Amino acid sequence: MSGDAQPDHNLIYGIEDKPPPGLSLALGFQHYLTMFGSTVAIPLIMAKPLGIDKDPEQLAALIGTMFFVSGIATLLQTTWGNRLPIIQGGTFSFLTPAIAVCGMAGMADAGFEVRMQAVQGAIILGSLVEIVLGFSGLVGKMTRFVGPITIAPTIALIGLSLYPFGAPEAGKHWPIGGLTIVLIILFSQVLRRTHRIFELFPVLLGMGGAWIVAGICTSTGYFGPEHPAYTDMSKLAAAPWIRVPMPFQWGLPTFSVAATVGIIAGYIASMVESIGDYYACARMAGAPVPSGKTISRGIGMEGVGCLIAGIFGTGNGTTSYSENIGAIGLTRVGSRRVVQYGAGIMLVLGAVAKFGALFTTIPQPIVGGMYCALFGMIAAVGMSNLQFVDLNSARNLFILGFSFFMGLSVPVYVKAHPIAFDPTWLADVLNTLGMTGMAVGAFIAVILDNIIPGTDEERGLTHWQSGEQAVVPTVDAHHETHHVA
Repeated sequence: MSGDAQPDHNLIYGIEDKPPPGLSLALGFQHYLTMFGSTVAIPLIMAKPLGIDKDPEQLAALIGTMFFVSGIATLLQTTWGNRLPIIQGGTFSFLTPAIAVCGMAGMADAGFEVRMQAVQGAIILGSLVEIVLGFSGLVGKMTRFVGPITIAPTIALIGLSLYPFGAPEAGKHWPIGGLTIVLIILFSQVLRRTHRIFELFPVLLGMGGAWIVAGICTSTGYFGPEHPAYTDMSKLAAAPWIRVPMPFQWGLPTFSVAATVGIIAGYIASMVESIGDYYACARMAGAPVPSGKTISRGIGMEGVGCLIAGIFGTGNGTTSYSENIGAIGLTRVGSRRVVQYGAGIMLVLGAVAKFGALFTTIPQPIVGGMYCALFGMIAAVGMSNLQFVDLNSARNLFILGFSFFMGLSVPVYVKAHPIAFDPTWLADVLNTLGMTGMAVGAFIAVILDNIIPGTDEERGLTHWQSGEQAVVPTVDAHHETHHVA
């Protein structure tokens, strides 16, 4: 980064400052905690599609791999990428297309390794697209075709399309699943201003409170081994202490055009989210407004992070996290060095197998309760982009309504009536795209928004192109949307 820090931030430590090692470690651990809840959620969601929901050893290894790769990607981004103090971690944008890959033809009776290898291959090929778009500078040029009307349904459909994982999972035992939801609402919305810990960690506290209750009911014998909320701590005892993730630990990836095309839809959503995060992070950290080169370098390095995620096999990619941006604003510490210490913590804990195994003991109703709160927030984040759009415009309302409806409706149709014709690879591509709601919504929105006449102000582009993008809020930290002035 170049240029002087903006003087109106009143930061204790600016982006180039280097706090003492002890303080950097403590502050870095806090950054790690802000991304913790979302990062753990992704392997838990993918466990069933991958076929390891009943295999705590593999699930623990997947959680550890997720943190390990996040540490590597964060170090790369903060050192050679956009060099902003921003955490890199798993992305919800990849969930729907990755689940679709696991459900493709031939996967129904396949084992975990086969499904993971298919997802890995798609992520690796997709990462090459992101790397090219980033380092070539094309991503900056493409953004002129993408505005709030496209982004709103794309991001919102990420959350809405995951509805089967919410109430059905929490409802396996509503007293515990409902308790999780109530606690998250209590900490994140009611008590958030009473103490900083509620503002920073409502999801962790909500899950932790319900987890403790489930643990007490298990230890007293009220919940037996067959109970949905039974807390089986033997999974933790059986796990080894150290397990260092290795490249291609699940076997060599397999490559499919259909799977890759579906995953690319997730890449597009991820890139758009990240660009908004760059602006917000730079503002919070007192750095200059990101230039086109900075944005391109950041997106290119995110592609490298996704390539590494594919090689190690996280079942996901990496993207910039808005969670730690809120921590920068609260602590007034925008030091890049602090986030790099946090990345080191990710690497260490990612290699501690018992750490990952601990989270395999979370009962499914608690995980389902967390999904209800988290995925609803993701949907709302997408719609928050509409603050820049003229919602009295019949043009805009039609595009938005049609994009949302088709993004929900088309996947239902395609699943019931798969496309079948020669060449089969093209039919597979269309089926994968058709079953990915955010891809359908994004495609319809971007086409209609660019061909139906409308003024820049009406479309929200006046604010959008000036850098006033709505940024994904800290859904795990404090549930606020940050805006770039």
